[in-house]
Amino acid sequence: MAGSDFQETERLVGVKESTMDSDESSLRPRKFSEYVGQEKIRENLSVFIEAAQKRSEALDHVLLYGPPGLGKTTLAGIIASEMGVNLRITSGPAIEKAGDLAAILTNLNNYDVLFIDEIHRLNNSVEEILYPAMEDFALDIMIGKGPSARSLRLDLPKFTLVGATTRAGLLTAPLRDRFGVICRLEMYNVQELSRIVKRSAGILSVEINDNGAQEIAMRARGTPRIANRLLKRVRDFAQIRADGKITDKVAKSSLDSLEVDSIGLDNVDRNVLNTIILKFGGGPVGLETLAASTGEEPTTIEDVYEPYLLQMGFINKTPRGRIATKLAYDHLGIPYIER
Repeated sequence: MAGSDFQETERLVGVKESTMDSDESSLRPRKFSEYVGQEKIRENLSVFIEAAQKRSEALDHVLLYGPPGLGKTTLAGIIASEMGVNLRITSGPAIEKAGDLAAILTNLNNYDVLFIDEIHRLNNSVEEILYPAMEDFALDIMIGKGPSARSLRLDLPKFTLVGATTRAGLLTAPLRDRFGVICRLEMYNVQELSRIVKRSAGILSVEINDNGAQEIAMRARGTPRIANRLLKRVRDFAQIRADGKITDKVAKSSLDSLEVDSIGLDNVDRNVLNTIILKFGGGPVGLETLAASTGEEPTTIEDVYEPYLLQMGFINKTPRGRIATKLAYDHLGIPYIER
């Protein structure tokens, strides 16, 4: 198994959905009133949904983009719930042929919500079928081959497509332009994550105080999925090593045992930073050299570990390679020498 697959799938602070999130659906809010964060998006979608319902129309197609774990799938479910319609979930890689998409579209009911995750990974032939479906609620299919081939147009129910992507730049312009509502999801702050942790704790029947929720929130890297994952692991420690209640002391000792530090870095993050600082004098160091020195795949470092380190300002990417910043030295407690 490639290092990148394993690390991103099973990493406690990884942003991709993994086997550790098997019961995540039970923690998802079902209505906007239960949804925490993304205030402007929530307000705007509420207006658009209410207006569409008053006109007895399908909601305009919605594109949700932003980093993984911020609630794109949850928002799609809430849209369907608030509209009072069915939600059909699929993903770009799962729709291999135009016939697969045709089968999904023809089985929708009026005003249903079709959620396509990783929509940027649709292949070209499928995407072209999607254009008339989004614009005209019609499906153009070819019957026969050669000179006798003819095009047949099938009417589709009026549906809402909700597309989600972490790579908005990879969407083609014709597809992007067909979305009437485009929303960029932002990272969550500690206060919002604390509220999410407390709500999830209530669903999981876990007793937690404000300080315990805040301690988990501070280490959740601005991502609700990670916050919920950390909560479940802290719950285990609280049950076995404490009286079952999560306080700031219990949360801190539990997350320290899990090697997740005060801002959410794990041992692999710290290994990358220590390698740049201690082995290469703070950099610059090339990606291939860094990968060989840490025992990780280059793509794993670039796609999994670097985004958060860049976001925190701990590394800079330069034409000559990666450089550790003074913030990284300070966080690791290593004396910084101006060069």
